[in-house]
Amino acid sequence: MNSTTPIIPIRSSSEPPLVLTPDSELFAVRARRLEQLAEGHSLGDWLRFLAVLSRAQHDALQTLPADLPLPTLTALQQSRDYGMPTLPAQSWPRDPVWHGLLHQLVAAVMPYATEAARSDLERVGTLSTQHLEALAEQVLHTELYGDDVAILPYVAAALQVLWTGLAIRLNTKITTLDVAGVCPCCGYLPVASIVKTAGDVANLRFLHCALCNTEWNLVRVKCAACDANENISYRQLEGDGLKNPEAVRAETCETCMSYLKIVYVEKGGLDPVADDLATLALDILVDEAGYSRAGPNLLLMPGEG
Repeated sequence: MNSTTPIIPIRSSSEPPLVLTPDSELFAVRARRLEQLAEGHSLGDWLRFLAVLSRAQHDALQTLPADLPLPTLTALQQSRDYGMPTLPAQSWPRDPVWHGLLHQLVAAVMPYATEAARSDLERVGTLSTQHLEALAEQVLHTELYGDDVAILPYVAAALQVLWTGLAIRLNTKITTLDVAGVCPCCGYLPVASIVKTAGDVANLRFLHCALCNTEWNLVRVKCAACDANENISYRQLEGDGLKNPEAVRAETCETCMSYLKIVYVEKGGLDPVADDLATLALDILVDEAGYSRAGPNLLLMPGEG
């Protein structure tokens, strides 16, 4: 080999992946987990409704056009070179196909909605294209409040389908960022983190994107919001009748006074979004202790109610 021969680094087969793109069955798995969690839960009816919405997301994912634009090879290389998200939520030109996804989701959940929710769902059909795009901007900029807050979960659900579908198609083309607390695919915030138990990612923690469902590695005992690795503690619900309370804990940071839940698969949690929604009591307790949530769950808007 002469001095001009290029050397191409190859990842060792024993080195675990740092980014995991979503699986095409993700929304179906989430729906089943929500149904499981709804049994005997005080919020059972709401969790079952969200299971219907998640199953509708799964069906909508199958209808995404095969020719949706993806980043060019040049754009992919630039995102790697400059440490930028591959499909940035706040600037990627979103395809208007998401409008159809939204109306598809609304039609699927309408028969299962409460009277109040049905009124919100009916209103979605009356909104102009410009209004829908304004709501999308709110979701993608995490401005989860305002007069239309009750509609935002459905807008978010449609955008989740779009970005998840794009992330699936990118597959291994997504690389990690220097900023650990945002998604390397879309730059959005994590909804929670999850500790894996199988394969070459066993015992590793991954943050789970609230928008595109991509997961990326973050070392244990480290704040996802400010990168602090000191003054981290864990809180969990206690009390009789709780199912596997140790399966979901809140990782709190004294440095920035934020928290994010961490789901332990081996203790019963199967989906970070579903298990996060089923443990709202933990959010209330941690919030009362003075901590702010580091990332949203887009199926529950903080401004609702």
